[in-house]
Amino acid sequence: MRLHRLLVLAALAGLLAACQTMTPEERRAADENTCAGYGFRRGTEAMARCLLDIELDRRAEARSFQYRNASMMWPPMVVERRVIVRRR
Repeated sequence: MRLHRLLVLAALAGLLAACQTMTPEERRAADENTCAGYGFRRGTEAMARCLLDIELDRRAEARSFQYRNASMMWPPMVVERRVIVRRR
């Protein structure tokens, strides 16, 4: 029983460790490295445009993800009004 709890706790810790997010500074550094890998030099207008394009792509992907999830989570609401007819 004790071993089972330890294994479950270790699995949960592993799942939480996999959910790390990047800080804005780490994301900026990664984006700069990506643009530098494309051949853009730091401090140039082309580098700024590359960084802007990466950020715009990231935001568009986030909006798309939210839209897809919203359409799956909240299906269209159907309101039905039943009419009961009594025969005499």
